[in-house]
Amino acid sequence: MTLKRPLKKGFKQMLAEANALIETISVHDALPLVGEKSILFLDVREAVELQKGEILGALHAPRGFLEFYADPDSTMHKPEMARAEKIILYCATGGRSTFAAKTLVDMGYDLDKIFNLAGGFEAWKAANGPIEVI
Repeated sequence: MTLKRPLKKGFKQMLAEANALIETISVHDALPLVGEKSILFLDVREAVELQKGEILGALHAPRGFLEFYADPDSTMHKPEMARAEKIILYCATGGRSTFAAKTLVDMGYDLDKIFNLAGGFEAWKAANGPIEVI
């Protein structure tokens, strides 16, 4: 099926709107937060991407399952998400995690507790951030 008219919103506009809403945290500022019990690093990449490793202690929540993991009424709910004082989302380079962060805010998570990791996992690895290979 092809579009007969232009999209109302393309991904660039949607990404710009999400970036304007969601606070970004630098790798430099996120590094000291690894291992803090109140901080949740949330990996929204696909399962196949975990072969490259993930941030030490991160919870894997593929973007396609995010709403199910985030909702306490879901049988797939991950309680770690509700308990965290801050959730730092990441993907490979930052685009998907920006959309995922906006989704959490749209669902009712506090805007001031949701962060997107600038540059994602690639920036984390470049900064020699601690990772674990699954």
